[in-house]
Amino acid sequence: MRDEAILHVNGSGIPVKAVYSADDLTNAGEISVGSPGEYPYTRGIQPTMYRGRLWTMRQYAGSGDAEESNRRYHFLLANGTKGLSVAFDLPTQIGYDSDDPIALGEVGRVGVAIDSVEDMERLFAGIPLDAISTSMTINATASILLAMYTVAARRAGVDVKKLAGTIQNDILKEYIARGTYIYPIKDAMRLVTDVMAWAATEVPAWNPISVSGYHMREAGCTAVQEVAFTLANARAYVQAAIDRGMSVDTFAPRISFFFNAHRDLFEEVAKFRAARRMWAKIMREEFGAEDHRSWMLRFHAQTGGSTLTAQQPENNIVRTTLEALAAVLGGAQSLHTNGFDEALALPTEQAARIALRTQQVIAYETGVTSVADPLGGSFYVEAMTDEIERRAQAYLKTIADFDDNGYGMLRAIETGYVQREIQIAAYAWQRKVDAGEAIVVGVNAFQSDETVAVPVERRDESLERRQVERVQMMRARRNPERHRLALKELREAASGGANLMSPIVNAVESNATVGEISNTLRAVFGEYKENIVL
Repeated sequence: MRDEAILHVNGSGIPVKAVYSADDLTNAGEISVGSPGEYPYTRGIQPTMYRGRLWTMRQYAGSGDAEESNRRYHFLLANGTKGLSVAFDLPTQIGYDSDDPIALGEVGRVGVAIDSVEDMERLFAGIPLDAISTSMTINATASILLAMYTVAARRAGVDVKKLAGTIQNDILKEYIARGTYIYPIKDAMRLVTDVMAWAATEVPAWNPISVSGYHMREAGCTAVQEVAFTLANARAYVQAAIDRGMSVDTFAPRISFFFNAHRDLFEEVAKFRAARRMWAKIMREEFGAEDHRSWMLRFHAQTGGSTLTAQQPENNIVRTTLEALAAVLGGAQSLHTNGFDEALALPTEQAARIALRTQQVIAYETGVTSVADPLGGSFYVEAMTDEIERRAQAYLKTIADFDDNGYGMLRAIETGYVQREIQIAAYAWQRKVDAGEAIVVGVNAFQSDETVAVPVERRDESLERRQVERVQMMRARRNPERHRLALKELREAASGGANLMSPIVNAVESNATVGEISNTLRAVFGEYKENIVL
């Protein structure tokens, strides 16, 4: 590298030079190894990328009860959405029914309330499940919600082997960043791998896990940490599946990823490219995968929720546009764009439409889809790709040293190492904002006393009462003996070593609720209690 003053350090702590040249590339001035569609997929997983097929345009939605969310899904589909993404409320996420005392005040608040398969049927009423792709952001209860989705599809006459979509099912990042876990880590990992094994034969077109860096980034980690911690989690899942007796190439092609599209456009593009290259090497060199699909990092991206501001919320449209552009330039397979009003409330229909139109304008009006990896060969982007990989690899080595058996990430989580690293990064960023070293337009610079009236989505307060009544009436009319036997079978399976998905599906078919199934497993596994000292 030439000697010159370093004028800037980015969010990952990487010094950024004023000008880049071939001398700054790690590989003796070479541009990224391989072409798009070729190992190690730095430049994209398909030879022509979006000229062959655009990314799936999704909008994350769900609030209140199934009927209310169903109306929003029909609205989104009518406006050009090609895939649905379901947000569940907190009781559903942590395995409690809507009438449980602990759920009071939270039913339908941050997502849709789903208690039984009947709710799932109402959620997708009138939507052809064999013609759309559905993503479900659910983790601790992922096995139950996937079972409900497949049973609802079967009842609608759909061949479940044709179902396409993704269940997040990434429990490790819950212990790190979100907190919607239920069971001890070992038992939670068992459920994750049970879903992976079951899905391989029962819903072969489904992605049984989406390893998520998004929520860690929302918690404050850097781009480098997002890559490192996400891939470390993915490594642990692959090792766990292999240890359960699965051959790597039977499940690895269906592993997907979920990343944040954040502020720094070029750093984000480089991040996506580095993650693809690193995963390809991990799968081929470390795990011996032979199927080229096992080497491909396929990812969904969502624009940064933590970058949205309540001050001057219209500025969020610009932020989301640039973040979406970074995801597209970085080669995303699926994308959600946030509503500009999400720092204030759940997005209105207007905000959701603008967010979707943002993707459509990028796709059809900008020309960025005409070329695969259009920033490939940029000295800056290539140098940043190399540096992110180098720094992320250092994290991976540190994490691997926690455990010699492939479960370093589990131990790193249990000791609080990962959580501490994220907290340090989040604190450093906030200090920069507070000191004015990092500019957030409308917050610590370019402020305005003008107040812009933004319509806010209002919640129907009667929804919670109706949902409680609905689940109670369902319990009163179901077959009690069939229900009892189904939960007994599930409890026995959990006490042994059998795959839990078939007993869960059987329980769902008996109209067992999310809370009842979760409580059956709680009785066997217990609950996770965080006891680390940060």
